[in-house]
Amino acid sequence: MEYRYIGETGLRVTPICLGTMSFGFWSDERESFKIMDKAYDRGINFFDTAELYPVPPKESYIGKTEKIIGRWLKNKPRDKLIIASKVAGAANSWFVPPIRHGITAVDKFHIKRAVEGSLKRLQTDYIDLYQMHWPDSVVPIEESLKAFDELVKEGKIRYLGTSNDTAYGLTKANETSKKLGISRFESIQNNFSLNNPRFLDELANVCKKENISLLPYSPLAGGVLSGKYNGEFYPNNARFSEYLNTKDLRTKAQSERFLNDKSLSTTAKYMQIAKKLNISTVTLAVAYSKQFDFVASTIIGARYATQLDESFKALDITLNDEVMSEIKAVQREIMYPMG
Repeated sequence: MEYRYIGETGLRVTPICLGTMSFGFWSDERESFKIMDKAYDRGINFFDTAELYPVPPKESYIGKTEKIIGRWLKNKPRDKLIIASKVAGAANSWFVPPIRHGITAVDKFHIKRAVEGSLKRLQTDYIDLYQMHWPDSVVPIEESLKAFDELVKEGKIRYLGTSNDTAYGLTKANETSKKLGISRFESIQNNFSLNNPRFLDELANVCKKENISLLPYSPLAGGVLSGKYNGEFYPNNARFSEYLNTKDLRTKAQSERFLNDKSLSTTAKYMQIAKKLNISTVTLAVAYSKQFDFVASTIIGARYATQLDESFKALDITLNDEVMSEIKAVQREIMYPMG
């Protein structure tokens, strides 16, 4: 198994990370254990979660994912695994999270409450990588970073990361940490896939210059790159098949971003590239996501343990220059299918 380091940390992780946002909603506890066991047996040492999981976020479900992971962790050697979690982002942004009465902020109070809750649910005394789930446009980044740094000094957190952030936000946070001489964001967890290569525009440059690692999530573009939506009919029991019929405007807009004419067209082209390589589009998509030198580990997810096989095949694949050129040609022909 190949290992990579996150940023400038001692976190030595596998090129694939198991995402857990389905645990407790799409996947019951029994299936969640099967998924984690399969990843563990394959040698995966990196698991990502969040206090808000499972998704879609709902007040009655908050924390279920971490509790499931905590029960599973009890029978595993804790120091062998790298566990990442996240504090909910600010309620002043694109989404009001149904936690702490919908008044979340990335301030000292909420950060400490969130960490205490996650540690209890995960049944551990430390979190290897603790991330800001999305930025706070009101609370100064200085306050957030100082609060995170205190938890590092207390030993409750080993290292810090951010998520759903911008080039400006990551750079501002990085320079603030340097100025204050405190712990910095060693990673950024953003959406990145064949269908959403926007990270390459500028954020990739920040990561390479500052040695900050990308942890790409949604390498299958919400499952669209599996090709399951490219048939005559959308499949039953699929995320966007259900989301497109919702009355929730945010959820519907999210669905239309992932699933649209342009994204289906690019997926069809990637299916042809994968066919020539005699691999699935899932394997192609995960291989592409982990291909870049600024990527530490690509986050995959599954509702069922059987869905992991095609993603794990990407562990043994490096795409050659010819294939990468074909991919770039598709991305130039149909630019930014996810907007």
